[in-house]
Amino acid sequence: MEGKWLIADRDLNEREGLKWLLKTSSIPVTNIFLATDYQEFIVLFEKETPDVVLMELDMISKEEWSTFRELMQIYTPVLLLTSAEATFEKARLAIDMQALDLMIKPFSTTKVKAAYQKASRKLTAKNSPGGSFHSSYYHKEVSYEALFLSQAASAENYHIAAFQTESNETIHTLHSFLTEYPFKSIQGIFPLSDMVILLFQETCTNITEQCQKVMRRWEEEFSDPLAIVIHKGQSQTLNLNQKYLQTRKMLELTYYKGYQQIVEFDDPPDWVHTDPFLTPPEQREWVDMLANFALEKIKKWLYDEFLQLNPFPDPGLVRIRLTSILAQVRRFMKTYNLHDNQEFEREYRYIFNSILYDTVLYRTVQNLILFNQRLFVGAKRSIQNLKQDPIERAMVFIEDNFSNSSLRLEDVAKYVDRNPSYFSHLLASSTNSSFTDVLAGIRIKEAKRLLLETNKPVKEISALVGYQNSNYFSRIFKKLSGSSPREFRMKKVNTLYGKIGSE
Repeated sequence: MEGKWLIADRDLNEREGLKWLLKTSSIPVTNIFLATDYQEFIVLFEKETPDVVLMELDMISKEEWSTFRELMQIYTPVLLLTSAEATFEKARLAIDMQALDLMIKPFSTTKVKAAYQKASRKLTAKNSPGGSFHSSYYHKEVSYEALFLSQAASAENYHIAAFQTESNETIHTLHSFLTEYPFKSIQGIFPLSDMVILLFQETCTNITEQCQKVMRRWEEEFSDPLAIVIHKGQSQTLNLNQKYLQTRKMLELTYYKGYQQIVEFDDPPDWVHTDPFLTPPEQREWVDMLANFALEKIKKWLYDEFLQLNPFPDPGLVRIRLTSILAQVRRFMKTYNLHDNQEFEREYRYIFNSILYDTVLYRTVQNLILFNQRLFVGAKRSIQNLKQDPIERAMVFIEDNFSNSSLRLEDVAKYVDRNPSYFSHLLASSTNSSFTDVLAGIRIKEAKRLLLETNKPVKEISALVGYQNSNYFSRIFKKLSGSSPREFRMKKVNTLYGKIGSE
């Protein structure tokens, strides 16, 4: 549909360039008017009443902003905004005005043409029978403040529908899609960083049907899954901000239910409590399942624990619980030195990020199962390799059991299936050290860590690293490190304070 366009920009070249792009496009235009400053814009606007306004935000002063806003609310032209400042403040102003687009200078020809096409479609929809464009998009009493501030009051009650795509990168596309859709009884469209909020008049009775049609059309045109939550509560005691917070909370159900569905509610359910950490019996069960490569048991455990939830716990607690499980998997990786494998390490980090940020729970659970499956293959391969090198197997066993004060050469030899005398010879040939020296070295290394990183007394550290007699421990420590445990701790503390003092 043809219409009058008013382009306001202080820069002559940009003003003429915007005009030229419009004239050379296929968009039907009746007239194009140009304004060089805000005062000229006002004169032209009141005289010509343009259908489409392309306005440079930077030419509007703070004192003139309220006048401009009221003018847009009264005449409701299709509004495109430009700015040289890619700042949050400019974006907020554009959103508050429900501008169809905000273009940042320097302009991209493709971006400008796309904005022009969008404005033309909006103008056609506005003037067609039953069009979706209403002056209520600029309703004076509906603003972002009413959504975000509990004190901000609204003269009317509204139903809220929240639209959320799985990827935040498509929110801009979703917003454009929704502004062009011919909704009935729509009161406002508010794009946020992670969703788009729609307000419907309280008298609207077919919100769900409208949303179903929107979802079908979205799925036909775009690949990113969409979830919709509709707040239909009739409570007069809730302000718009409270309804918005409840709707946002309900959107978290997508973590359990997935996308491509519509959820209606009158009152949001309360999250049930769940222990975010594994209990000691659960930890032992996980250690046993991992040690026995019991993939089917792990799969059943995860399915029963996370995919049968109802009522639902807070998603944040579920994510913490998953990290507790991943901690057990991490210990399993270290047992078989799988953490030294770059491929497994990348997968581990991927699973960790999936737990923290993935938007759908069942996807994280499936990723965790597949990761365990690959770890078991790697662990079995590691076992096979270790069987061919008894010294490596022995060192892993010693490092896992050094805290046992009764650990003997015979125990290690039995573990690697070697004669004690022959194993002692192999160990000395490989490390140039006796079993006693190897064991003492591992124990003293751990003791140094505990002395530096904890405030535990020397006697307790002695027991933790496998020495029942703390005096004997101190003699061995001094022999290997050159100082007593207490002297070692104080020397490190004094060195640290010395560095701090010198700074």
